[in-house]
Amino acid sequence: MGPGNDTQISEFFLLGLSNEPELQTLIFGLFFSIYLITVLGNLLIILAVSSASHLHTPMYFFLSVLSFVDICVTSTIIPKMLVNIQTQTKVITYTGCISQVCFSTLFAGWDNFLLAVMAYDRFVAICHPLHYMVIMNLQLCGLLVLVSWIMSVLNSLLQSLMVLRLSFCTHSEIPHFFCELNQMIQLACSDTFLNDIVIYFSTVLLAGGPLAGILYSYSKIISSIRRIPSAQGKYKAFSTCASHLSVVSLFYCTVLGVYLISAATQSSHSSAKASVMYTVVTPMLNPFIYSLRNRDIKEALRRLSGTAGIKGAVVLLVKKGP
Repeated sequence: MGPGNDTQISEFFLLGLSNEPELQTLIFGLFFSIYLITVLGNLLIILAVSSASHLHTPMYFFLSVLSFVDICVTSTIIPKMLVNIQTQTKVITYTGCISQVCFSTLFAGWDNFLLAVMAYDRFVAICHPLHYMVIMNLQLCGLLVLVSWIMSVLNSLLQSLMVLRLSFCTHSEIPHFFCELNQMIQLACSDTFLNDIVIYFSTVLLAGGPLAGILYSYSKIISSIRRIPSAQGKYKAFSTCASHLSVVSLFYCTVLGVYLISAATQSSHSSAKASVMYTVVTPMLNPFIYSLRNRDIKEALRRLSGTAGIKGAVVLLVKKGP
């Protein structure tokens, strides 16, 4: 069944976070600032990892990929929202809406898989330290990222194709700031039973699976840390996974909070406001969590800023020269 079998829908209306005109400038400024901080912060992490040879390890390789995915998540959502606020319109085309569903599902799923991969990396580093570099070799690291990407792409394509088969009637208002998968399905006027089944099974397999892997990895990590005799050794071992544990907690707590709020209030606007946490705020906070709690990253950022300062000074001297 095609999207236009009942009524030819060519566009939707994103209602955003608030309908009050006086708040639009505030929302624009806030989200524009968040977007800039997210992109610049994650780019700095990528540049720091790529420029510092001592950071060319599996843990920081996965961190740089996570930073790239965080940039992609926010770039899928925020720019269109900012354009709509600036132009005082709420319109998004049918194609644009499907694209947002596709890419937001892709990058959110990839983010989820990467957190599980990073948990496995910490498990090997702490539970099998002598074999760490043998197990976490370059080929395995690349394979883990590739498999995560393939699984996310397949899920995204499946969900998008399932949305394409739905029919949409004259009611085309989406009470959200982007085209979120569940909101699109709720908007359909055709039977969505198959879509609901696919979402249920994909959530159990592709979200529950990585979460189970993370919980298993950390249960083994905690067990190994408890067997370390010295308090200093325990602290050093735990500090290597503290940043990742903070990011995992932030990601899953915010996602769980969105679904709990949605179930409790049955309000789409409440769900949209809660979704800001894991789609916008979490990608912005990740660089701060990793840089503030990690000496290697802070040192690499200092060197990067120092190099940039030296290059800037050289350019100024050349321009002032005869």
